[in-house]
Amino acid sequence: MSNTPVRARGKGAERVTASRNSAVGEQAPAEPTKAAKAPKAAKSATPATSAGPAQPAKPVKAAKSASAAKPVKAAKAAKPSKPFRPESRTALVRRARRINRELAEVYPYAHPELDFENPFQLLVATVLSAQTTDLRVNQTTPALFAAYPTPEDMAAADPEALEQLIRPTGFFRAKAKSLLGLSAGLRDRFDGEVPGRLKDLVTLPGVGRKTANVVLGNAFGVPGLTVDTHFGRLVRRWKWTDQEDPEKVEAEIAALFPKSEWTMLSHRIIFHGRRVCHARKPACGACPIAPLCPAYGEGETDPDKAKKLLKYEMGGQPGQRLRPPADYPGSPAAPLGAAG
Repeated sequence: MSNTPVRARGKGAERVTASRNSAVGEQAPAEPTKAAKAPKAAKSATPATSAGPAQPAKPVKAAKSASAAKPVKAAKAAKPSKPFRPESRTALVRRARRINRELAEVYPYAHPELDFENPFQLLVATVLSAQTTDLRVNQTTPALFAAYPTPEDMAAADPEALEQLIRPTGFFRAKAKSLLGLSAGLRDRFDGEVPGRLKDLVTLPGVGRKTANVVLGNAFGVPGLTVDTHFGRLVRRWKWTDQEDPEKVEAEIAALFPKSEWTMLSHRIIFHGRRVCHARKPACGACPIAPLCPAYGEGETDPDKAKKLLKYEMGGQPGQRLRPPADYPGSPAAPLGAAG
């Protein structure tokens, strides 16, 4: 694969430096007070009674007025040392929705990063994704689904054999117990079918609201917010909420957006958290939404250094799926045990 990073579509990261002038919140433009004095200077340079030719007006003040709005001051206002200006509810909603629109331009191909062919596979893969990467899950599930293609098959699995198949995902004993329990629940209570309602899904072993919303949004088209670690971290950085509890975060963010946006909003935020806005060292200098971010400056602000922090297709590297969607601009991940 080429090492050239995929260029962000729309308003990309290359405009970050120039756009620092529009730091978080609306700022009134600098009043052109100096420029207003320019006509007076021109008038005084032409005396009413003069035998000689009129002296041309000196352009000094007019040139000075052209640089009245200095970008240095605007950039200074965006430094994290300056407190974030309190927002009204209306301003918060507008900023949040603008961030969503910007992310939609950067990641028009955002998608769930787990390989699956049906609701059962997505449910199992999501349970396995706890405390590991989607890549490791995607490398593990081909053999798992080949051995146990249906809930009935998995419910009848030998626990030790199941544990060995999912061992690469970590916490394999606890996960095997959950998979056996949810498979038996699907077999016994839902005729071997994954239910399409949140209240039914959360009754299955190992299935909470986050897992249920992933399945509903991506297998059934039912809007839902996936509040994982990336989602929670970013919405707090953006000051959309200060809640820590996932259910409270879900409720507060849901109130900022139309229900129809919830599933894709989740994908965009998680994509951005994995690729740009990392937990320990965000790539602030390469972030396409830096002008809207109250936390700008927590990470690397130098554009060249920040670009080196980008991951997956943004950094010219393979993605997490072995079978990504057709519109994914990066390359597929390698199977488990593949060289390199």
